[in-house]
Amino acid sequence: MTTRHLVMFRRLADVPADAANEADLMARLDALGANIAGIESWRVAANEHDRPVCWDHVLEADLTDDAALATYLAHPEHQALLPDLRAYFDMAVVDYATGGPDE
Repeated sequence: MTTRHLVMFRRLADVPADAANEADLMARLDALGANIAGIESWRVAANEHDRPVCWDHVLEADLTDDAALATYLAHPEHQALLPDLRAYFDMAVVDYATGGPDE
């Protein structure tokens, strides 16, 4: 079964908006999709609606299985990016299996 990895990003309330930094962070995140084995699909997108409930960006990734997710999470490029993401964004993460009998 495929493992889906969803991450929502919202700029931290106490961090001033910095469009150039935000674009760089999202570009670096987007680049990970081509560099790590086990990733089947990878999409980084920005929110398109101005509503208080919305987060700023989302990562939608499908990985071959839980082992591929573990490989991605431990990958040096992912680990190098995390401190920069955490300094700018609050993140919410959901990981779940897809491709079961109900899909």
